[in-house]
Amino acid sequence: MALIKSVRGFTPKIGENVYLADNATIIGDVVIGDDSSIWFNTVLRGDVNSIRIGKRVNIQDGSVVHTLYEKSVAEIGDDVSIGHNVTIHGAKIEAGALIGMNAVVLDHAVIGEGALVAAGSVVLSGTQVEPGSIYAGTPAKFIKKIDPEQSKEINQKIARNYLMYAGWYK
Repeated sequence: MALIKSVRGFTPKIGENVYLADNATIIGDVVIGDDSSIWFNTVLRGDVNSIRIGKRVNIQDGSVVHTLYEKSVAEIGDDVSIGHNVTIHGAKIEAGALIGMNAVVLDHAVIGEGALVAAGSVVLSGTQVEPGSIYAGTPAKFIKKIDPEQSKEINQKIARNYLMYAGWYK
């Protein structure tokens, strides 16, 4: 069973039909929307500020979501996929975005709706990733725009697949 821990008077709030892997860790001021999945060895550490996760979000194995004390919050919109071993630190990820494996997204960065951050990229603090674009590299830079329908189709397919995968474990 996942470790769900209250801290500083905050207890995580978990939506309906949420899958939490056995060794996921959910701490403090965290709200997880319906139909989301938090996978193995993932840590959502809302001890120093809030973490808000939308509906149908999958945060894959080994990822960490954290914030800066009194300075940043983490917000993840609906239908977002966060790849394996990603670090999200005090950033906003808008609906339908995809964050590739081993990427790092730092404080006050905003990943626009339907955007894709390539695997292994580092999105520096304060970076504004344009909606419907691909960013890649260290530091992450604009690569190209992607067709909004293609982006939506890819990202929603991943979100649906993770709903299916979560069902295998329930």
